[in-house]
Amino acid sequence: MSAVTTGAAGFSARYEGLGDHLPGGRIAAVASLRAAGAATFRASGFPTRRAEAWKYTDLASIAQSAFAEPLTAVDAAVALPPETGDQRAVFVDGRFREDLSTHRGHVGADPAAATSGIADPALPMVALNAMLFEDGLLLDLAAGTDAGVLDLVSVSGSHAVAYHPRHVIRLGAGARLLLVERNVSAAGVALLHNPVFEIDLGPDATLTHLRLNTEAPEAFHLATIAVRCAAGATYDSFALNLGAKITRNEMHVALNGTGAAAHLNGAQLLDGQRTCDTSTYLDHAAPGCASRQTYKTVLAGRSRGVFQGKILVRRIAQKTDGYQMNQALLLSEEAEMDAKPQLEIYADDVKCSHGATIGALDEEALFFLRSRGISKDEARVLLVEAFVQDAIAQMPEEAARETVKAVLARSWQAA
Repeated sequence: MSAVTTGAAGFSARYEGLGDHLPGGRIAAVASLRAAGAATFRASGFPTRRAEAWKYTDLASIAQSAFAEPLTAVDAAVALPPETGDQRAVFVDGRFREDLSTHRGHVGADPAAATSGIADPALPMVALNAMLFEDGLLLDLAAGTDAGVLDLVSVSGSHAVAYHPRHVIRLGAGARLLLVERNVSAAGVALLHNPVFEIDLGPDATLTHLRLNTEAPEAFHLATIAVRCAAGATYDSFALNLGAKITRNEMHVALNGTGAAAHLNGAQLLDGQRTCDTSTYLDHAAPGCASRQTYKTVLAGRSRGVFQGKILVRRIAQKTDGYQMNQALLLSEEAEMDAKPQLEIYADDVKCSHGATIGALDEEALFFLRSRGISKDEARVLLVEAFVQDAIAQMPEEAARETVKAVLARSWQAA
């Protein structure tokens, strides 16, 4: 493995050094995508808190870190999480591992597919991804296909690597999929995981997307999810963050067809000096669309939670129904929650609302539980679990709810 020079200049130098050796380097569309990404990233570098979209999240520790690049072999022995469904696509240090995967259809890398254009190329982390992506999930479901459950597993080995997978998911008209994304890594490894998802949902298609992050406390996870929904399509998302030193889940969802819907929900349980930034951008670009957002954040130690949620309702998007709620539970006086909900509405006939609450554990509830013979620590876990369950209950699919509950149950036991 070769070390990457510290900072944004190091990533740019790596791109210049690899050139045509990157996958798809001789395909004109891919080469153009990479060159544009490189130009954007050279101009912007890692975003700083001077940028409004990043004002609450400091990436200085990432920009100052050095990462290796797994150009040759990856760790042969990796610990995989339990399977959820009958299909599994495994990526180790950002590389697809056919030998560890069990799947039907085309799952793997197709560099030309990464030029779909759903993710905004002007975003700095998307630009970095475009410049250096090497692999990713390509999933194309034909109209009417019910693909069941697919586990998308990203595992890192014992090296401080940086990888930038680009996942392209397309669902034809009426197709359905439950995608369970699991991100895990070895303890003590300060990796950088910078995935980009480009998701295109055809008319009446439904994608349920679970994002379960249990990467090590030293890891950095910066994800961008871009979704485009046609008429009647539904994107149903839940993100559970239990890991990483800095996590950023940036979601851009465009409801482009009448009757499309998006449900963006999640829960974060943070301690130490960890940061989790959830930034959502919902574009209501067609009439009769609905969106729901419910995020719960539990903060202990000197951790920091961030929620930035913007709902844009365009003039054409009459009969929009948009709802957004962010709630935080502080278990420490040193913890911090920053919330910035936004509504930008240009239509007349809409129903949109947002809310945010920040508070501590209910002392009366704690006293009640302790009076019933429950220890203080057990009582705190019960109250935190009840607080988080409300977000889990927003998921309409039972299999998705049970998967999240199982992961949470293991985290309670380990606490």
